[in-house]
Amino acid sequence: MEGEPTRIMIGVNESTIKGYPHPSISSKGAFDWTLQKIVRSNTCGFKLLFLHVQVPDEDGFDDMDSIYASPDDFKSMKQRDRVRGLHLLEYFVNRCHQIGVACEAWLKRGDPKEEICREVRRVQPDLLVVGSRGLGPFQRVFVGTVSEFCQKHAECPVISIKRRAEETPQDPVDD
Repeated sequence: MEGEPTRIMIGVNESTIKGYPHPSISSKGAFDWTLQKIVRSNTCGFKLLFLHVQVPDEDGFDDMDSIYASPDDFKSMKQRDRVRGLHLLEYFVNRCHQIGVACEAWLKRGDPKEEICREVRRVQPDLLVVGSRGLGPFQRVFVGTVSEFCQKHAECPVISIKRRAEETPQDPVDD
């Protein structure tokens, strides 16, 4: 029976090692896993929804020596951050178009944990897929994990995809 495509939301973020526009290891892993294990060859049966949440001041160190003398100075900074986020989303949208999977992508600003769950309530996807760095308990205390929060609070089924051991950087907090 043909009906609406299954809508899968994927939370994506930039690489902490390479920065924008490169996707994090975890985001790329979640995307690739979704294509290989769920979508497979049924590209018409799915619509992928990419959400990137930009953390306010995530690039604060770049702006430490900047001088803001007019409202336009702040606008240009916000525009720069928006452009970076769009380049990240462009990676995923381009890949979807290459293989023929319908998709949408958008940006939000705020705490990624809260914003992803808020967007799940608003958009009501069938499934949420998030990457996980697989941090140990000590690292989780300092970093917090988006995947664990979403597992508990998102109002839809959640699949958390761990990085493969060979993909994990020397410092597992990096992504």
